[in-house]
Amino acid sequence: MMVAATAPHGGADTLFARYGGFAKIRSIVMDFYERVLDNDLVGGHFDGIDMVRLIDHQTKFIAALTGGPADISDERLARAHRHLRVRHDEFDELVTLLSATLEAAGFTPADRAKVLGAIEARRSLIVD
Repeated sequence: MMVAATAPHGGADTLFARYGGFAKIRSIVMDFYERVLDNDLVGGHFDGIDMVRLIDHQTKFIAALTGGPADISDERLARAHRHLRVRHDEFDELVTLLSATLEAAGFTPADRAKVLGAIEARRSLIVD
């Protein structure tokens, strides 16, 4: 299954378009990873990771979740996380950090809930 957009990719009525497209999504993802890397619970998962590559992938993932012109299959998502052994408490912490990042970026509570709900729907693909 691919991450589905709510309108034609990047359409004017998508969260992707409403919040500024790839440039804004990329800045959100960069802010998110600054928070993640500073976090004692989850930061260690990213030791030795190519952050430029990860930010690129995560930008595409968030773009897809918000209706942008990107597709990330559930299989690809599961394969990318299979070896990481992410626990439920760590996933919860990442969601909390993402929520704070989206709030700082100006996402409304309803729009944050949409993005976080889409991520929660993929918990079983990410958590070990």
